[in-house]
Amino acid sequence: MADPKGFLTTGREVAKTRPVEERVRDWNEVYVPGSLLPIISKQAGRCMDCGIPFCHNGCPLGNLIPEWNDYAYREDWTAASERLHATNNFPEFTGRLCPAPCESACVLGINQPPVTIKNVEVTIIDKAWDSGDVTPQPPERLSGKTVAVIGSGPAGLAAAQQLTRAGHTVAVYERADRIGGLLRYGIPEFKMEKRHINRRIEQMRAEGTKFRTEVEIGRDIDAAKLRKRYDAVVIAAGATTSRDLKVPGRELNGVHFAMEYLPLANKVQEGDLTVSPITAEGKHVVVIGGGDTGADCVGTAHRQGAASVTQLEIMGKPGDERNPDQPWPTFPMLYKVTSAHEEGGERLYSVSTTHFEGDEDGNVQWLHLAEVEFKDGRPETKPGTERRIPAQLVTLAMGFTGTDQDNGLVSQFGLELDARGNIARDADFATNVPGVYVAGDAGRGQSLIVWAIAEGRSAARGVDRFLAGASALPAPVKPTDRALTV
Repeated sequence: MADPKGFLTTGREVAKTRPVEERVRDWNEVYVPGSLLPIISKQAGRCMDCGIPFCHNGCPLGNLIPEWNDYAYREDWTAASERLHATNNFPEFTGRLCPAPCESACVLGINQPPVTIKNVEVTIIDKAWDSGDVTPQPPERLSGKTVAVIGSGPAGLAAAQQLTRAGHTVAVYERADRIGGLLRYGIPEFKMEKRHINRRIEQMRAEGTKFRTEVEIGRDIDAAKLRKRYDAVVIAAGATTSRDLKVPGRELNGVHFAMEYLPLANKVQEGDLTVSPITAEGKHVVVIGGGDTGADCVGTAHRQGAASVTQLEIMGKPGDERNPDQPWPTFPMLYKVTSAHEEGGERLYSVSTTHFEGDEDGNVQWLHLAEVEFKDGRPETKPGTERRIPAQLVTLAMGFTGTDQDNGLVSQFGLELDARGNIARDADFATNVPGVYVAGDAGRGQSLIVWAIAEGRSAARGVDRFLAGASALPAPVKPTDRALTV
């Protein structure tokens, strides 16, 4: 145990963010560099090393949280890094992007603010990179087997790294021009600077993983031909089909999916574009969708100089405390103020868009909305609550409905889908096509980054068993596993 009295004597303290007026003028991460290191050992000391560490159950990766908390408390950063990497290939990603269900499951959180697990995690991995503890781990011998991984998001990268280290020759296919999937082009720079992806990719290259960019399986290469070329295939293409809003005026110029808007802003930061073709500068911006992707659109609009930003959510405003039907250790739906929300804008709850109104040139100018109430689980418009708000740029951030089926990948492989439209798989993450496996959102549906990495690791075990007859690789989750719920 770290500090036996730490949870009694030390209060919760989180990472400090840079002043709003400073950070909205750049695209750097919002946190004050180095602000965690002076406080993180004491924060790690708040961990009670519970007899039953429910934080393990909150995280699908099965992170050994009490162990690396203890090492962080003692400032043994090398040992902490080893324990962190034992269950997580990319803690610098999860430490920045995960909503931390482990903290919701922290036993201390029953009646006190929980341990800052996420902050401890990111401090350990940043310290490990700075000290040179993160090094390539190439396999001792090659198996002679080849694997293609389709998609370079967190699930694909995790599967690729595990299989490479197991001795297989792995090639990752990515349809975009850079590796990273939604990590690269869906996550704004101010949430995670892309240098974190770049150095992890270099580690994987040094281990032997091959990367093929600007190759879309199904369009550029027939999926069936790819299967013949490799001994096994892992599909980690994500759930990239955006949920649409089919209301009058949807066709107007200026109404875009979030995944049309956000990647262009990231391409500006990569140096590919001088100015984004879809910009919020000087415009009244409306973001439809109250989740993390919506918040990313809000923060991006602030940095592009929007005249105003309004975020709409069809559900009611969450409370500040757990509801009785969301008890510990489940992940509660609480009112969340992200760094993007701190920067300004208005948030409207229990509202639904009825239609868009444009000018004579076909450009959106107004968004019409009405208040809603739920009856038998379905939203109904409340009469007399209709109104309109200015909107010269609208981003649709309402989630995703499944993997892309327009590019031919599903049909060319001959894959079966489950009842929710995801690629079906068995207990080993294998599809109905021999030698073809699926991991991440393509099989699970839209989910969290920790689930994606956990699925990538688990699918890698299934592939390794298929190729070698047995496997020593870990499998932290099953395809049927779900987050903690009542």
